[in-house]
Amino acid sequence: MKFIKTLSLGALALLAVACDNKSEKAAGAAQQDKVQVKIAKVTSEDVAQTETYTATVESDVKNNIAPNTPYRIEKIYVEVGDRVHKGQVLVQLDASNLRQLKLQLENQKVEFKRTEQLYQVGGASKAEYDNAKLQLDVYSTQLRQLTENTQLVSPINGVVTARNYDDGDMYGGNPVLTIEQLNPVKVLVNISEVYYKKVSNGMPVDIQLDAYENEAFSGKVTIVYPTIDEATHTFPVEVTINNANQKVRPGMFARATVNFGVKNHVLVPDEALVKQIGAGDRYVYVHKGGKVSYNKVELGKHIGNKYEILSGVNPGDEVVVAGQSRLANGKEVEVVK
Repeated sequence: MKFIKTLSLGALALLAVACDNKSEKAAGAAQQDKVQVKIAKVTSEDVAQTETYTATVESDVKNNIAPNTPYRIEKIYVEVGDRVHKGQVLVQLDASNLRQLKLQLENQKVEFKRTEQLYQVGGASKAEYDNAKLQLDVYSTQLRQLTENTQLVSPINGVVTARNYDDGDMYGGNPVLTIEQLNPVKVLVNISEVYYKKVSNGMPVDIQLDAYENEAFSGKVTIVYPTIDEATHTFPVEVTINNANQKVRPGMFARATVNFGVKNHVLVPDEALVKQIGAGDRYVYVHKGGKVSYNKVELGKHIGNKYEILSGVNPGDEVVVAGQSRLANGKEVEVVK
């Protein structure tokens, strides 16, 4: 019996040792199962809220020069690229009707003078005098209108940007010339309705042009349209660019950057961002209490080697910057330096 008791105690001791070894192995395996990661603590900063819009430069004023009625074009005095001034005669149209009307007006002046003299001595009635005066006024008005319509003048100081006819052509509907004012010029951009209250006349706008790489131009808001497009939820804004040297030309491709102030947002390192496979969403693993959570984030601007985060991460959070490939939501991790 003593032998059996001694054997039983030995077996219990061996069993206890085996259990201890098993527990140690299990604890070691659990420790090895933890993913080693590196983390970074994030902070918030004031970030400029800027938006850049693309547009095409337009002239501030554009005039299409054309007669009221079809005429044969006798002479066009300017070419594309010529600078013109307000009131300058640009086109002479067929003046045969004008010459005939001038002759009729001269004859009517003689007739009116004769009738006026007779009326003064009682040789013509008041009705005859009034009729002669009316005819004179009619011919004078017609001559003025015909003169205006056969001599086409520039209504602005500008540059000829299109010529659609040659001397001797019959006017056929298209403008004879197009005159554009090049100082100032403008761009029209469509801004999201979320910024409607932040846009006002006089607001500065930075302009960049593909034609002048690395050269900055200044503009300002001159018109804020009062309605929102219900399909795009944007509103048009006209930005005027001073162009005294006329370097900026209509048709150039422009980028207009508008500053809407600053907001305090979290910045996370580039390395913390994870792209979801098959989608464009971005995620960040946030570390807390030895585990990580898989947080979807809304990105703002890329600033240096960091991204502005609009939502999904809070100031002071610890984000994983290395070791994400083996992580999943709720996974236990081991933080290493």
